[in-house]
Amino acid sequence: MQKVKVIPAIDIMGSNVVRLVQGNPKNKTVYSSNPVETAKKWEKAGADMLHLVDLDATLGIGSNFQMIKNIAENVSIPIEVAGGLRTQETIENVLHFASKAVLGTIAFKNKEILQKISEKFGKDRIIISADQLNGKIVIDGWKENTGIELIQGLESFVRLGYSEFLITSVERDGTLQGPDLDSLRKACSVQNTRIIASGGISSLQDTISVKKCGVSSVILGKALYDGKISIEKVKTIA
Repeated sequence: MQKVKVIPAIDIMGSNVVRLVQGNPKNKTVYSSNPVETAKKWEKAGADMLHLVDLDATLGIGSNFQMIKNIAENVSIPIEVAGGLRTQETIENVLHFASKAVLGTIAFKNKEILQKISEKFGKDRIIISADQLNGKIVIDGWKENTGIELIQGLESFVRLGYSEFLITSVERDGTLQGPDLDSLRKACSVQNTRIIASGGISSLQDTISVKKCGVSSVILGKALYDGKISIEKVKTIA
């Protein structure tokens, strides 16, 4: 079986490292006031890549762009940036220092901008974020339901030449209730896709189950911050 990349999430809100439960800013735990230090810690532990999320940008209440750029300058592993990347200018600015940009809302709402960015930077630097709730893709900070079925959504982007997808099951995110294996299995069965699993992973057993679905990468969030799993242990089985 292929090696699965281990990617810790660093969610940033008001320059702090936080975790939200199901994306709710009212249900927030602050883990650190120093995101750069957190990034270095995960790099040292053996992370393959970092998943940096600007929650303020996602919620439309601010920006942690400078902080994210600062992290990129202080680690040597690749980074992918997510959260509130909703204009061409912002996405291009991010791609000047990040390996990949994770696009959700704009990918579903503005194919023209997506096309322009792809032509300039290459489709391999774009990860399509397919956040799903009850099998339907949701966008705009999980506030808007597109009505598009998860698999139908993936297939439409594969036809456009995109291959890497981040699948987050909203109801599992930050809950430690275990990943949504059914959705992951279905997503991994779509031809010519590389699936990044996110949401609900709470134990080493969960990472084994997710690997069996055929994912290419796994994002670790709350379980990592709460000390329920470690990057080192996940690497041994990934």
